Amino acid sequence: MGRRERSTTMPDSRRPAAARKRASPRRPARRAPPPTPIDRLRALCLALPEAAEKRAWGEPTWRVRDRLFAQLDDHHHGADRLAVWLPAPLGAQELLVKADPARFFVPPYVGVRGWIGVRIDRRPDWGAVAELVRDAYRRVAPRRLVAALESPGRATS
Repeated sequence: MGRRERSTTMPDSRRPAAARKRASPRRPARRAPPPTPIDRLRALCLALPEAAEKRAWGEPTWRVRDRLFAQLDDHHHGADRLAVWLPAPLGAQELLVKADPARFFVPPYVGVRGWIGVRIDRRPDWGAVAELVRDAYRRVAPRRLVAALESPGRATS
C-alpha cells in the first residue's frame, strides 16, 4: 500500500477560530423584545401634534400645550392595574364601564368629571386604545392642532 493521502481540509476542531466561524451555520438575528404596554401608550400619545410627556404625581402624563389628555395609572396607590386615564365625552364613561367593566373603570379623582380608565395590562385592543387617546386629545387640543390631526395628508397612528 502506498502512502496515505492527506486531506486538504482540517478537522473542524483544528481549524483556526476565524475559519470555524465562517463555516458554522448562521445564527438567526436576535429580535428586539416586544414593546411594553407603557412604550406602546407613549408612542400613541407622542405621535399626536405637539404632544409632550411630563411626569406628574409620580406618573407619566401626556399633554398638548400643557393641557392634560392622558395619564398613566401604574398600580396607583396599590391598585391591581396598569391603565391610562383619559377625558371622555359626556356619557361615554358610563357606557364603556357598563359594556366592559373588565377593561374600563371610573378612575379616582378625575372620574367625577367623566374621565375613563382603560386597562392596558390585559391584552388590550390597541386600535381601540389609540382611538380613545385620539378622542381625548381632540377634547383638549386647540382647534388648529385638531384640524392638523384630521387633515387627509397626516397619517394618524
